[in-house]
Amino acid sequence: MKKTEFNPPENKPKIDINKPEDFKPDGSFWHQPSSALWVYLIFIMASLYFWQGAQEVQRSEIPYSEFLQRVDRGEVVDAIVSNKVITGTLTESDPKTGKPRHFVTIPLWNNDLARELEEKGVKYTVRQSSDWLSNFFFSWVLPFGFLFLLWGWMGKRMAGSSKGFLNIGNRIRIHPEGDVKVTFDDVAGAEAAKMELGETISFLRDPTVLQGLGGHAPKGVLLVGPPGTGKTLLARAVAGEAHVPFFNISGSEFIEMFVGMGAARVRELFEQARQKAPCIIFIDELDAIGGARGMAPVMSGGHDEREQTLNQLLTEMDGFDPSVGVVVMAATNRPEILDKALLRAGRFDRQIVVDKPDLEARVAILELHSRQLKMAADVDLRVVAQRTPGFVGADLANIANEAAILAVRYHHDAVTMADFEAAIDRVIAGPEKKNRGLNAQEKRRVAFHESGHTLVAESVPTGEPVHKVSIIPRGVAALGYTLQLPVEEKFLSTQNELRDQIAILLGG
Repeated sequence: MKKTEFNPPENKPKIDINKPEDFKPDGSFWHQPSSALWVYLIFIMASLYFWQGAQEVQRSEIPYSEFLQRVDRGEVVDAIVSNKVITGTLTESDPKTGKPRHFVTIPLWNNDLARELEEKGVKYTVRQSSDWLSNFFFSWVLPFGFLFLLWGWMGKRMAGSSKGFLNIGNRIRIHPEGDVKVTFDDVAGAEAAKMELGETISFLRDPTVLQGLGGHAPKGVLLVGPPGTGKTLLARAVAGEAHVPFFNISGSEFIEMFVGMGAARVRELFEQARQKAPCIIFIDELDAIGGARGMAPVMSGGHDEREQTLNQLLTEMDGFDPSVGVVVMAATNRPEILDKALLRAGRFDRQIVVDKPDLEARVAILELHSRQLKMAADVDLRVVAQRTPGFVGADLANIANEAAILAVRYHHDAVTMADFEAAIDRVIAGPEKKNRGLNAQEKRRVAFHESGHTLVAESVPTGEPVHKVSIIPRGVAALGYTLQLPVEEKFLSTQNELRDQIAILLGG
């Protein structure tokens, strides 16, 4: 298939879109003017409170009855009477310091106290109890200061940045223009999807071409396919080919414990994207927020929050101008549960299927992931691809890596075909269970069982050739297996082929 060539756009000045327009290096919570003012105010009030306590003389507490007795004996020099405490000075001296002894006592209601003090010649002063500084500090400054600091801390924890609660913060991965190094050369086995996405790249580079014909670029592109087929990689490759900023976030990261947070994150995401247009917004696992409304149980906790987030996403996709150059891409492996409003025209109206790779695509994927491997001459990647029908790109990348690990384990100078075979067996059937000791009779029985599969497979007319027979225990319960190598991939089976497959399964 002829490869579409894309000419790189003119170099534009790079911008750091991870920082807002009004970003300042010292804009953290503790550097905000209001935060600093509160901290300084609390510090000053605490200092005044403790300074006031330090200025007070040391007083020993005495019972009120003893106080009355000392007044009667004339041992009280002076007193300050309030409705809460009585403080004053005694005639005796403190044995430790030699200074007059000061006292404090808790008064009881006594209408004759003033008369008794006058009779004994005690100088007394009556004051209204008002420790305004302590009351103000403990009743107002301390509680409100604590709540303010707690609010600021929660805002920092939930937002991850200095903008507050509603910022999407570090949940979104923002890649500036030119930061995405992935291109279509790094994507193998998805030629049809690459061809469809090539048009999106052209729209991002020069939207005027389509506008000159009276059309407009699609707002949304939905990548549909099983897990591991490379949907996220394709989205990154589009950004790398178009040389535009790339906003990447998972659908589950919009949902929060507090209702309304998801909708606020959607609004801010699109606001940032408009400022950095042309760009790509990629929402992975769209089904986390895009499920059909009304299907969840009424009492489910996150039902309202998910629906509000979905409604805001629909509103934003309807609201922005296609000529701005913002393309929304999303990926899902469960398109059947998506809300119908997401798939209508003007939203995710362009759906691109990223299916499991066929034989030729698997060969291309294996070649891509084996470029960095030092392989022996006996490695045949086509045989490896034939042994892995139904495998996706992530599985094939794992097999290539497992083969390299096994080559190191067995001290090979290069990755051999035996390492690839062992890696496939490990992925399909599990690791070898060498500690699972079978006696001679059990081994004989397993060998006869696998031989039955092999003989029947070689005897039936439509049987595929046997590639490998093993009686080594693997995984949880497999004591052996017989592996057939498909000659070609088939999507349909005839009645005779199904009968032959049943005969092979029963042959053991």
